[in-house]
Amino acid sequence: MNSPVKLLSVGALTLDTILRVDTLPTHQGKFIASDGLQIASGMASSAACAARRLGAEVSLWASAGDDAVGDQLVAGIEAEGVDCSLVRRVTGARSALSAILIDTHGERIIVPFYDKLAQAAPGALPTQDLSAFDAVLVDVRWPGAAALALAAARAIGRPAILDADTAPRDVLERLFPLASHIVASEPAAFILCGEERGPQKACEALARRTDAFVAVTGGAAGSWWFDRSVGSVRHVAAPRIKAVDTLAAGDVFHGAFAVGLAEAMPIERALRFASAAAALKCLRFGGRLGAPDRAETLAMMAAHWPA
Repeated sequence: MNSPVKLLSVGALTLDTILRVDTLPTHQGKFIASDGLQIASGMASSAACAARRLGAEVSLWASAGDDAVGDQLVAGIEAEGVDCSLVRRVTGARSALSAILIDTHGERIIVPFYDKLAQAAPGALPTQDLSAFDAVLVDVRWPGAAALALAAARAIGRPAILDADTAPRDVLERLFPLASHIVASEPAAFILCGEERGPQKACEALARRTDAFVAVTGGAAGSWWFDRSVGSVRHVAAPRIKAVDTLAAGDVFHGAFAVGLAEAMPIERALRFASAAAALKCLRFGGRLGAPDRAETLAMMAAHWPA
């Protein structure tokens, strides 16, 4: 690359309290954590930080309250080198919070809180010209902003990437037709398909509903994408690792995929780039703090997919 690509990431900004426990609770009681930390995070914010570590210049468009938590959130994401000048601060609103338990296998329980006032739909984009960005990535947590950003990016021919994760069906249905690239988690794909089915079948079903690029992620099982040149679903295996913490792995995947698209990588290489980054993240406790740099990610790709 001659110069870093520029990304706009749109969506969640939350204060995550992450606690590590031996096993996830199945009954009421008091449980002692073996480790813990508190960080600024959220889907779009974590993706933004991951993309920054991979060499992109990244701006975040999110919404927070005008409270002390909001100050902490902005400072935490800015510390990663992400531009937070577009973050909206809403008078009288409470900034988003999330409580997260992670067990020794890396699995987790996430309980987020979003203030409806803070998440109210914006009236307009924070900047009218998105042509300065090489790609736009949105999550499903701030739907009003996501819809504006996807439509504006696609209108000027920029990749308009939807991180389709678990959300109300009406939110997914609203955003789905606006994106040029849809990367859905298995749960989101099943919501959109209306029935339980494997990721390969879900990918095929989603691809029949749109002319956009479609992929479905399945964690350690890898990802599936619809190759329109041959009219069938293809698979990208994930690197085999022993996960320590899967929190934010999907966000890192989406951030890396957005970087790959912005850099005009071939689709399969962009998916491998994203898979490698997500796998490396899972080796480290601490949510998005485990996101790798570019050298680590390229080394993982070379080890898992030798030329």
